[in-house]
Amino acid sequence: MKKIHVLLLLLMTASCLYAQDKPSKKEEREQKRLRKISLFREIEEGDNLFNREFSGGARLNTDGWTGFLEMGYRKTAGTVNYFQFEFSEKRDPKQDRSSRIIPVGGGFGISSTPFVYGKMNNFYQAKLGIGQKRLIGGKGNKNGVEVNGIYYGGISFGLVKPYYLDLMSDAGDPNNRRTVKYSDDIRDDFLNHDLIYGAGGFTKGWNEVSVNPGLHAKVGFRFDWARFNDVISALEVGINAEYYTKKVQIMVERDPKSFFFNAYIGLQLGKRWNK
Repeated sequence: MKKIHVLLLLLMTASCLYAQDKPSKKEEREQKRLRKISLFREIEEGDNLFNREFSGGARLNTDGWTGFLEMGYRKTAGTVNYFQFEFSEKRDPKQDRSSRIIPVGGGFGISSTPFVYGKMNNFYQAKLGIGQKRLIGGKGNKNGVEVNGIYYGGISFGLVKPYYLDLMSDAGDPNNRRTVKYSDDIRDDFLNHDLIYGAGGFTKGWNEVSVNPGLHAKVGFRFDWARFNDVISALEVGINAEYYTKKVQIMVERDPKSFFFNAYIGLQLGKRWNK
């Protein structure tokens, strides 16, 4: 009997100790809330340590425009390697898109379709490259900005597409027209402003595209102001250089060239996650 009493005493003591150690439901809710706040703050304000990221965006260049897609893989806490695909168009600084009023008699006129006077070729670029993004300064808190330096390079496939014009006959008859690309034989007509009815259309010339391979490289800075680390909302500024194996002529009265250099500003949006 004495042993049974001792055993009951030990059980009662253990139960009291367990009851004292076990948090109340109110304390459990508070601990759960604090854990959520800590996790939320880590995502919102902590160091950006996600190991995958995907984004897309657009850039305005001093000589055209660019659209791109990017896939990044974190190498270290402050370094991300990334691959990028870009599609761009180069525009000569002298080109100007305009239209004109074509007289049809009786004091009436019709507006031509927009065209670029003196343009010889459209020049597009499809680019593939690999780059690296290095952390310069973390954002610190939800209202901060993460600053990265970037450098990047790769191969470029220049696509040269003839530019077509819709030209009227020598008499300037809008009902008698021909759609032509530039050649030395029709230089005078091609540059005769009075004969231009408008551009030949975006679809013209794609079956005549020639490929001009080359290389490209850029350096710049990326500023990411996204509130959460798993979101990419960034502005990028930098300079870009490209070299092609054959000279490209965009405008009739401008010299062809192989080397292109520009400055750019771009907007980039995307997501980050862990594998």
